[in-house]
Amino acid sequence: MAKTKRKDESIASRLRAPKGRVSLADHDPAATPGIHGDRKEREAALIALAPQLADLQERLFADGKTGGKRSLLLVLQGMDTAGKGGVLRHAAGLFDPQGLHLKAFKAPTAEECKHDFLWRIEKEVPAAGMVGIFDRSHYEDVLIARVRKLAPAKEIERRYRAINDFEARLAASGTVIVKCMLHISAEEQRKRLLARLDDPTKHWKFNPGDIDERALWSDYQAAYQLALERCNPDTAPWLIVPSDHKSYRNLAVGHVLLEALESFGLGWPPGGFDVEEQKLRLAAT
Repeated sequence: MAKTKRKDESIASRLRAPKGRVSLADHDPAATPGIHGDRKEREAALIALAPQLADLQERLFADGKTGGKRSLLLVLQGMDTAGKGGVLRHAAGLFDPQGLHLKAFKAPTAEECKHDFLWRIEKEVPAAGMVGIFDRSHYEDVLIARVRKLAPAKEIERRYRAINDFEARLAASGTVIVKCMLHISAEEQRKRLLARLDDPTKHWKFNPGDIDERALWSDYQAAYQLALERCNPDTAPWLIVPSDHKSYRNLAVGHVLLEALESFGLGWPPGGFDVEEQKLRLAAT
């Protein structure tokens, strides 16, 4: 079985992006911090987390159904093939779907473009008791928008501040925000794109535009570094998740989700009724 960190060394703390200047070159995409074992051991360890995740998610759901205000938001960002879909299937896939709210943000529609960039984001934040997941997110508006010059530099600067204000409001309302930058190497991305081309059953996943975006690799790395630097408060910190090893990536995110749910410290909400009275009523039926 894959071994994990000591109790006082959470996976989240190991993956936390540094305050101030961030250089992705200093973070090895093939590293496995805090977790030891081979692929099969890591896959088994992730499955072993399922009962704990299910229990804690149900407590959160119950809390929301009985007046609680807490929720959890997982933000997934990364270059193409970094594994957002894999995290959804293997880590988030351990959750009960009824307590999940998943939103994949694509290019904004004509209607969405008429509003501020956060307009469509605000509508998708998780309700009380829910685990929300953003497959891509509001950060696209300072990533691809910066690289592809889809907005003026002054507007990009405003967006960093708007994102910080938005996340601060969300955290103050009771939402724990987990932001994972899935960090993949250029060589590993090349291998994964080639694997899609070599497998006819994966051609539907291949987008020729991915190669165009790959040509801008250094620009995207710079844009990610700026986003990590400018939007990394303690209330919504960035985690840099090494993602060259899929099994590590999935298990690491699984542990981070577990740690976030544990941070709520939730028990089971009491019923608003007299238990013995209800037993007597039931016995009489």
